[in-house]
Amino acid sequence: MNNKSWQKDFLNMKSHSPTHAKLLKGGVKGFKDAWRLGVLHVEYERLKKKQMQQDQKS
Repeated sequence: MNNKSWQKDFLNMKSHSPTHAKLLKGGVKGFKDAWRLGVLHVEYERLKKKQMQQDQKS
């Protein structure tokens, strides 16, 4: 992925394991990393949606 803005945003949204933080900062080095990054992106989208809904209620 060329656009790392979601990764930086996600790093600031919650605490991450050292492995996940390294992946979010450094990028993919193989299939396993790509799969993990995809899972993290799904989690990011879910948290972002929840955050936006909370902001709209306020």
